[in-house]
Amino acid sequence: MTVAETKPILDMFAGNFRGYTQTETVGIEEELARITPGTPGGEYLRRFWQPVFIASELGDLPKLIKILGEELVLFRYAGGEKIGLVHKYCPHRRASLEYGKCEDNGIRCCYHGWLFAPDGEILETPAENSAAADMVREKTRLGAYPVIEYNGLVFAYMGPPDKRPEFPFYDAFTIPEMVTTTYKAPYTCNWIQVLDAILDPVHTTFLHSQNSHPQFSEGMAALGELKFFERNENHFLGSSTRRIDDNVWVRVNELILPNFTQAGSAFAADGTEQRYFGRSCFTRWVVPVDDENSIVYAWANFGPRGDPMQYNTKEGCELIEQGEILDRPLEEKQRYPADSEAVEGMGPISTHKGEHLMPTDRGISLYRRRARKQIRDLASDGIEPPQPVHPEGLPVRTYGQDTVLRMPPIEGQDDRKYLARIGAEVLEMQFTFEDLDDEARDRAIIDKLKEFEANGLG
Repeated sequence: MTVAETKPILDMFAGNFRGYTQTETVGIEEELARITPGTPGGEYLRRFWQPVFIASELGDLPKLIKILGEELVLFRYAGGEKIGLVHKYCPHRRASLEYGKCEDNGIRCCYHGWLFAPDGEILETPAENSAAADMVREKTRLGAYPVIEYNGLVFAYMGPPDKRPEFPFYDAFTIPEMVTTTYKAPYTCNWIQVLDAILDPVHTTFLHSQNSHPQFSEGMAALGELKFFERNENHFLGSSTRRIDDNVWVRVNELILPNFTQAGSAFAADGTEQRYFGRSCFTRWVVPVDDENSIVYAWANFGPRGDPMQYNTKEGCELIEQGEILDRPLEEKQRYPADSEAVEGMGPISTHKGEHLMPTDRGISLYRRRARKQIRDLASDGIEPPQPVHPEGLPVRTYGQDTVLRMPPIEGQDDRKYLARIGAEVLEMQFTFEDLDDEARDRAIIDKLKEFEANGLG
């Protein structure tokens, strides 16, 4: 092609190329993205129990981990029966306790044998027998955090000791006939990028379905009618209601601030078979490692109301987490991108202020606004963030689920509006029975759904 021949082509686009005028880097959502010690976001996240490790991966040797920007050492003591979590560096000469010796009543530094209790008390300074040593033992402690081991995950509270909340207990922890398997998934990006996806039902239609191939069920390729709910100060739901032939499929994702997430099933539902209040494929936390890395700790849930048991493998848990296995060649990631590629491709910390949020992003706008307010309230006025809401004497209520009802289109009626009404009704039914115990609540919701299916909207 000659220069003369290229001119008409370039002239056709004259004035439309804007790369040069858009090279300035836009801002980061600093309050939400920055989570290291002393930052407003970091102080906020430290007010909640966070999962920090998978218990089965902690043997008789200490493990060096990083959570919320802190280097920490996790270890077993008391013959392996109990778990401690302490700062990495010994306060004597800064040796790493990753190389410490686990003992019955704590961890001993490899360098000079100082012994520390799980709460950081200095129990022994074996080479030191002096007033100076007595003073150090009295006034100095190793940084340490309380931990709880529950159902295969190790949780830590890393905030002020006098602000420690009760360990939250969710109804999803004890669903009958549910088999749970712990898994983790690292992401090389800021935690907000990973968390956003849970309140973004539209990405399931495109990233997981139409863009390359169906990563979950084929029914997810259909665009649904969206509705977002703000249940209380920290509980957000995003529902997508799809038409699959004569069935209506209501899929609900949820976020409880700051980082607890659930969703509908990954593989158990495709909208073709009736399903009444099927529960979440995972019970999951998105935990910041530092500003530019995060890790998901979760249970994958299998059984009649969870996902099929054949996915109860390492690879199956990865498919449930993001639609593809985690460790793949670049070419495969480009041909079949999943959540990792979508969120990590934004960069280590997304420049959120360059986003153009749409009405379908309302769930993201709602939760970010609420989280930002809670961060500011804590930083400026010392107002502690609200913890997950327990009805009196009952676990925290959750709603991540699938419901599939046989409700054919009505001739002459706008089916999109019909779907939106059905989706709203299904959620309202679940809200009605929050004060019942778990078994009675599930039974009441399922009975109400079947009645609704039989009688229609009226």
